Amino acid sequence: MKISIRGVRGSIPVSGSDYEQHGGNTTCVVVTESDWMLILDGGSGLQQFNLLENTPIKRVDILLTHLHLDHIQGLGFFNPFFDTDIEVHIWGPKSNTGTLQSRLSRYFSPPLFPVSFRDLQCKLIMHEVENSGFEIGPFKIDSRYVIHPGPTVGYRVSGKNSVFTFIPDHEPFLGSLEFQTDKKWLSGYDLAFNSDLLLHDAQYTATDYIKKPGWGHSSMDDATRFAEIAGVKHLLLAHHDPKHTDNKLNELFTELESRFNYSFKYELAAEGMNIELP
Repeated sequence: MKISIRGVRGSIPVSGSDYEQHGGNTTCVVVTESDWMLILDGGSGLQQFNLLENTPIKRVDILLTHLHLDHIQGLGFFNPFFDTDIEVHIWGPKSNTGTLQSRLSRYFSPPLFPVSFRDLQCKLIMHEVENSGFEIGPFKIDSRYVIHPGPTVGYRVSGKNSVFTFIPDHEPFLGSLEFQTDKKWLSGYDLAFNSDLLLHDAQYTATDYIKKPGWGHSSMDDATRFAEIAGVKHLLLAHHDPKHTDNKLNELFTELESRFNYSFKYELAAEGMNIELP
């Protein structure tokens, strides 16, 4: 299973020389195994990935964690939507306020976007997920609701020999600190348990988080503690704050390393990373 990182920022894309190392696009990850492909979230990083004209792909699956703009803003610029020969499946969280298609239609409509769903030329199939389990090609996928404003899920993607967990927006320690040791109350634990690779929200510093509880994001400290509790083998800290330049991120990460000594590997996620799991 190959993991390709296409976007790692949260909230809004950023650009310029201060963001060249880790990248400035919002969340998007591509997972491939054999001849199958999954796209996790459709942030602005999706524009970096468009199927080449000569690529013999007939189906693409997009798994959305939630519908905040920074996680869907790349969808309108995704070439396969306008290819009559491609079947596009969109998977996303079920909500009591409308169907997945009706909620996405708010983005695919004026004044936010000039193209509506009825203008898409692909064969479009929508799937609503909850605390669900399903299969796509060689992948076994589990989705679970996690703590973040609005209906939000994380995904556990199991390939033939490895597991990748994707929880880019998450606030697992919101509430009592006792939840940190009582795993049955820890949001996202069953998704991340013993994962070979976890990509997790780490937008805030510990100081930032004190001022923003309930906003739906984790501090770097909490993200690493969550990974330790879940027995993760490799952690990618992601959903970087758009205010944090490369220098600032490196400074914060160095400071994090000086305070914690974890047995598992952890690092800052960056656009262009390609990780091959066993």
